[in-house]
Amino acid sequence: MSVVQTDFRAAILDPARPAPAGLVDPEGRPAGKRFDVYRNNVVVSLTNALAEAFPVIRKLLGENNFSILAHQFVRAHPPDSPRIALYGGALPAFLEGFEPVRHLGYLPDVARLEHALRESYHAADVPAVDPAALAALPPDRLLVARLTLAPTLRWVASDWPIAAIWHFNATGGPKPAMQAETALVTRPDFDPVVTALSPAGGAFVSNLAAGERIGAAIDAATARAADFDLAATLAALVSGGAITAIEED
Repeated sequence: MSVVQTDFRAAILDPARPAPAGLVDPEGRPAGKRFDVYRNNVVVSLTNALAEAFPVIRKLLGENNFSILAHQFVRAHPPDSPRIALYGGALPAFLEGFEPVRHLGYLPDVARLEHALRESYHAADVPAVDPAALAALPPDRLLVARLTLAPTLRWVASDWPIAAIWHFNATGGPKPAMQAETALVTRPDFDPVVTALSPAGGAFVSNLAAGERIGAAIDAATARAADFDLAATLAALVSGGAITAIEED
């Protein structure tokens, strides 16, 4: 990026900066006022993009507080990709260091979940395996099999009930109980779905994604909780179309 481009980008996001030197309007006059309008439109557009991308964060904070947060975030983290649909990936980390919301410990993980939903929505389509193929495996073969998971699959492990918080605010679900959760994001059709897993369920999915055999993933899950519900976790993956291949070797 050239010095001129760097100066222009910095001035776009900082209202205290003057218009870049040499910038003129169609009549050749200094473009200060026109530039101010353009600068305001850019910030408003990015703020609106964040509001659409993080509706639960916006609801939790309220419109005014979200607007203050978004304006500061936009100036600290301008887009680094032309794909505006995924803008805001740095928001969770920004929230962790944003003093006015430090008391809302769950907020960064809720933001991670909302970003995961957008990533899932825009991920590539890969056909899911026939559920009957998994059900047909006898236990000895099932334990040594590996599963290939869909590009649409995401999960966010948290010390907070982030799936329940998301459902409470986005779909009118029940009031969250204060417990750790892993939010599983699957995309069985066109729109992503959020399912609450236990931390043990999250460990199971994480190990599968790392290429571990099903038996090893079960061991990792039961190390977190002896009562790990394998059937329910596999059912969430199957119903979400999240298993794309079964590998036996």
